[in-house]
Amino acid sequence: MVNADANGNFEFSYPEGLAAGVYRMRIGAQKAFFTLDGTEDLVEFNGDLNGLTQYNIDIKGSSTLVSYVTFMKGLYNRTVTPDQIPVYVDSVANPLNAMMVAYLTMGQNPQFLDSHKKIHARLVNDFPNADNTLNYGIFISQLEAFHAQQQAAQANEPIQIGMPAPDISLPSPDGKSYSLSGLKGQVVLLDFWASWCGPCRRENPNVVQVYNKYKAKGFTVFSVSLDGLASSDLSRFPDQAAIDEQMKAQKQRWVDAIQKDGLPWPYHVSDLKKWECAPARQYGVNSIPRTFLIDREGKIAAVNLRGAAQIEQELLKIL
Repeated sequence: MVNADANGNFEFSYPEGLAAGVYRMRIGAQKAFFTLDGTEDLVEFNGDLNGLTQYNIDIKGSSTLVSYVTFMKGLYNRTVTPDQIPVYVDSVANPLNAMMVAYLTMGQNPQFLDSHKKIHARLVNDFPNADNTLNYGIFISQLEAFHAQQQAAQANEPIQIGMPAPDISLPSPDGKSYSLSGLKGQVVLLDFWASWCGPCRRENPNVVQVYNKYKAKGFTVFSVSLDGLASSDLSRFPDQAAIDEQMKAQKQRWVDAIQKDGLPWPYHVSDLKKWECAPARQYGVNSIPRTFLIDREGKIAAVNLRGAAQIEQELLKIL
């Protein structure tokens, strides 16, 4: 542990030097990962201590670390888009940077398994004896096993590519009923989400980006929210009036999320039954966000698309 002076300054040294690798710095509740290539003599960190987790700091003395921090800062500030993640991972000079960005943004990169394999090959070449290289290899083996389990589970899902999309008819926040079948003739991204779902909220900008780009060509989004209360929640409330009040609050959170995330398409529906949502069960949804791309004939064309690049890639095949 190193103590800071009255001005918040501190320093520490390793006379034997630090090997190339990934290191974690923790200051109070703030913590972040950093990469070093093993050639550094002196590295300076300047910034607000409260901005460490968001990488709101300036770095001197390590080109490897400058590249990594600059990219991570862009991710947190949203000046870097999800489409730029695989570009950075494939092009950055130091594979340690590629490894950390790929690992920390795994959910935003639909080709994450292939990316990790390529990065590990680079690590084996550049840092064959590093602990990070060994541990990363173990991680990829676990990831491959998990991926195989996912593929086996998907083979048994009720919704398969090529089958007609089951119809959905639910009310919007203002009470107007919308049906999925009413959009036949358009390409539709059916999106199951919820206001309380962090990954859903982080994915929303990607969906908005694709919607705005292709809405004039016959593409739209049909959003089904899993907000509300499940039957198991009702016993927590003393009477029907309390249930009604809570349901009203749940609905408002849904409406507020639509507005805050700037979701411009009109097709927002929900039965406000959380995981007991009938369409979610019909589509075999057991985690969100969960998406289904539906072609102009009303058939399932792709499932579980994440990131603007992957959505656009599949969309262009059928638009």
